[in-house]
Amino acid sequence: MKLVYFAWVRERVGRTDEQVALPEGIDTVADLVRWLKGRGEEYEYAFENEGIVRAAIDHVHVKPEARIAGAGEIAFFPPMTGG
Repeated sequence: MKLVYFAWVRERVGRTDEQVALPEGIDTVADLVRWLKGRGEEYEYAFENEGIVRAAIDHVHVKPEARIAGAGEIAFFPPMTGG
């Protein structure tokens, strides 16, 4: 699965994107975030406040409980403001 990181999430993780093979039991965006946080301090820092970071599955904004089965790409980004 391809993971893509934007803005300060990218800066904290230290990469723009990556390909990962997810272990069994990672079924939702929230599961994925918890798994990522266990991969190292850079991920822990990027996702320290899980309620702030937003996600999109295949370019569609989703909530943390969204199922990730069949996703080609999951993107993570901070909240954005318009104006």
